Amino acid sequence: MRILVITDLYPVKDNEKFTPRTIVNFVRGWEKLGHEVKVIKPNFLFNSFIRKKPFYRSGIYGNVENINYFLPFAGNIRNKIKTEFNPDKIVAHMPSGTIFANRLGLEFTAGIHVSDLEVLTNPLYSIYFKPELEGAYQNARKIACRSEVIKNKFLKLYPQYENKTFVCYSGIDCEIVQRKWAPQGRVKVLVCANLIKRKNVDKVIQECENLDVELTVIGDGKELESLKKLSSKPRFLGWFEHEKVLEEMRKSDIFALPSVNETFGMVYLEAMASGCITVCTENDGAAGIIKDGENGFFWRGGIISEIINSSTQNQILTNSYSTILNYTSEKACLNYLNNL
Repeated sequence: MRILVITDLYPVKDNEKFTPRTIVNFVRGWEKLGHEVKVIKPNFLFNSFIRKKPFYRSGIYGNVENINYFLPFAGNIRNKIKTEFNPDKIVAHMPSGTIFANRLGLEFTAGIHVSDLEVLTNPLYSIYFKPELEGAYQNARKIACRSEVIKNKFLKLYPQYENKTFVCYSGIDCEIVQRKWAPQGRVKVLVCANLIKRKNVDKVIQECENLDVELTVIGDGKELESLKKLSSKPRFLGWFEHEKVLEEMRKSDIFALPSVNETFGMVYLEAMASGCITVCTENDGAAGIIKDGENGFFWRGGIISEIINSSTQNQILTNSYSTILNYTSEKACLNYLNNL
């Protein structure tokens, strides 16, 4: 099958630190399954500069075509496309990708992220982007929500699309480790995130301040200096390559990230796969996979202490291992394709 992916949520080059790998993982997974995949990345220059994204000239970079636009899809958007491809399926993600696909007038699947929900509910976008997105959802053959939580929120807004909506969950492409609860010395708590406000890393630091635990923070971002001022307890390791993150996870006992407005959060699956008891935010991101007190926990005050003093750690880890076996990259990619 020939698949065309249209999204601005895609790194033009592999060394981009802060571009999520979500869609990359689907593309590479589909390629491993024998499909041919190409990517078009429509880029609004104004939005790109505001969000401080890396700038690239319009052009083809491997299997990715980056196309810069000064105005949101003004004029004939086809004129700038250089990629020669006759796809069997078109998959569009993020608001710009979905609007772009709809403007092409071809059959497509629209992928829903937190960003889409923001456009649909924030009055700031009501004049242009919301009507454009609503028209695209009406025309889309299928609607792929990035998590169960996002699907529920989307259908609350647009229940008429229930029959063509499905969940395109992510999968992990790493070794799955089954471990027992056996801390070596002090309990090791890990946080890994882009250090921005909504990740709520400060809550984990404050939670651990008076506990006899070893706290490690992996990541970089504009909140780094203010987080360092909160406590001398954490080890701040900075930004790590993916494999080094997994190494730290396998050394850790608890992974906690009370982030909000997460589309999904691959890092939670990777923590579960690495044998950590994993903590996420209720009704957000990975909450559709993590069940509180069953295969992980929802964040609340005192949760780290609660986990440490619990008698159910091994049962939680066993359930977490069983859960994560269903969320491999191959299964996630097949789930997506089967729903198309």
